[in-house]
Amino acid sequence: MNTLGELDTDHRGDQIGIDLGTVILARAVLEYSHDDWIGNLHDVQPVRSASEIIVEYSAHPDARLYLRTDDGSLLVTELRSLSAGHTAPPAALDAVVIEAATRPVKFRIIEKDTGRPVAARLHVHGQHGEYLPPKGHHRKVNIGMFEDFFAEFSNGLNQYAYVDGSCVVDLPFGRVFVEITRGFEVRPLRRILDIDERTEIVTFELEKVLRWREQGWVSADTHVHFLSPQTALLEGQAEDVNVVNLLASQWGEMFSNVGDFDGRTTLGAKDFGGDGEFLVRVGTENRMQVLGHISLLGYEGEIIHPLCTAGSDEAAIGDPLETTMAGWAERCRQQGGLVVMPHAPDPQAERAADIVLGLVDAIEMMVQNPRAGQISPFGLADWYRYLNIGYHLPLVGGSDKMEASSLLGGIRTYAHLGSHDFTYRNWMDAVRGGDTFITVGPLVSMNAEGQRPGSRIKLPAGGGTISIDWRIESISVPFNRVEVIKNGTVVDERRCDTLSSQGYSTIPVTESCWLAIRVRGSVGQCDADIAAHTSSVYVDVGDRPIFATTDAVAVLAQIEGSIAYIDTLAPRTDEARHARLRAALELAHHRLHHRLHQLGASHDHTPVHSVHIKREH
Repeated sequence: MNTLGELDTDHRGDQIGIDLGTVILARAVLEYSHDDWIGNLHDVQPVRSASEIIVEYSAHPDARLYLRTDDGSLLVTELRSLSAGHTAPPAALDAVVIEAATRPVKFRIIEKDTGRPVAARLHVHGQHGEYLPPKGHHRKVNIGMFEDFFAEFSNGLNQYAYVDGSCVVDLPFGRVFVEITRGFEVRPLRRILDIDERTEIVTFELEKVLRWREQGWVSADTHVHFLSPQTALLEGQAEDVNVVNLLASQWGEMFSNVGDFDGRTTLGAKDFGGDGEFLVRVGTENRMQVLGHISLLGYEGEIIHPLCTAGSDEAAIGDPLETTMAGWAERCRQQGGLVVMPHAPDPQAERAADIVLGLVDAIEMMVQNPRAGQISPFGLADWYRYLNIGYHLPLVGGSDKMEASSLLGGIRTYAHLGSHDFTYRNWMDAVRGGDTFITVGPLVSMNAEGQRPGSRIKLPAGGGTISIDWRIESISVPFNRVEVIKNGTVVDERRCDTLSSQGYSTIPVTESCWLAIRVRGSVGQCDADIAAHTSSVYVDVGDRPIFATTDAVAVLAQIEGSIAYIDTLAPRTDEARHARLRAALELAHHRLHHRLHQLGASHDHTPVHSVHIKREH
């Protein structure tokens, strides 16, 4: 007898078997609230039934189905009696036949305004919660890292397929439930359909409600792995992400997307046969286990090697330290690229030195799936620290997508192009300019005295007041509070109970500072979560710079820790290379230490000695 040791995603240990066939799949019935399905909730999740399971099988008509319960009892039913609709005997399983999905139905997904087909993310399930994928997609989405990576997404208990405007779905007769989404500016669509023998084609119209793209904003995910470029383009179109940065990298002895890098092609661009509205560019994430990771976007020419260094887990076992992140950043800049510090605040080590050296263009907040977590307050605190000592870094958002449970564009960067055309190079320039915000749903724009993020405002030595205004809109992700942030501290806040908000605040300023807008809210409707954050407007009061001694000393300590690692633990091959690598970090330490003395800031720190002096740390 073929048996299935445990139910799919259900660890009660029940035994399912069939004597003249094969059990394909057994899992708990998923119970959805139909009221929620047609309501306005952002995320409708089912509940696993505690008493009912779905069994899929292939068997001879005379086969019998067995279930061994927790107490050891064996329940049996004959498949012929089920198919004939007979009443099962008292000792038999309480079983019913689910209508087979045998009716092929074509789905057309179009834009309401134009009638043109558009890519989208699609979920369909039947009356018992069974997922009904389009043809060519899996019935069970694999969420393992780098396993069967495909145009699919798994969000909690809901599974999705990415489709390019049309598809065919095999459906059962009766009721089916459909969800279609397309990013943060298009209203999600949920419908309940009744399928019968006359159903052949169903057309769905998606309505674009928010118009931020038309106002000069473009969206981007700065951090995606493993997808093929064409699949990344499809997912970007379906999630309404204008720029997807697909990053090649190394994982010990495994390399990903290296063959997709040519240092030239921007898939989707008009120059390469696309419509220019959705772009994919292959860059690299160069990594070290201790010193950190760095994302090198949009550079031209040869791929920057080594992709990883200094041994496992990133590089191969035994590989020496061949370069610093500063070396990678300099080469990316020389080749015309954008340097991003990914997934703040980790890893903490060399990122401090590279920011002090002025080699970083932006800092990234990472959210792999907004259902599981929102914008990290620890990542923001790390960013605040650098702003507080005068390093002006724009914010970007990246998913670090590495499996089907991660959502491409689940957190995204919005950058304002101003009057410039949308090209990949103009997008990089917009990020460098600093007029960006990051979000898991709500879209937010701010001005300070008419100046946008990335700008500087000059005030006289006596200070003054700064007027800030903001606008926030969301399709379905709720937000509850808008906070004005000054040097990392909330100086004003407003409560919100709708999906849009406009307001202004007047902030007294007596010392140089930075100002930004932070939006509280989340997919999970947790009031304390952070759903969006703008980059900063900088305010100079007289000739006094922004400089928080406590933050500067913390950054200095990180640089000292990186130097200690290079001196003591980093795998090395020769002293000359070690001296060159150490010199870059020593330069960063010297610059920041000199600023502390210049500004008369009292501090303690670990002395950094010459590389040629033998010592212990």
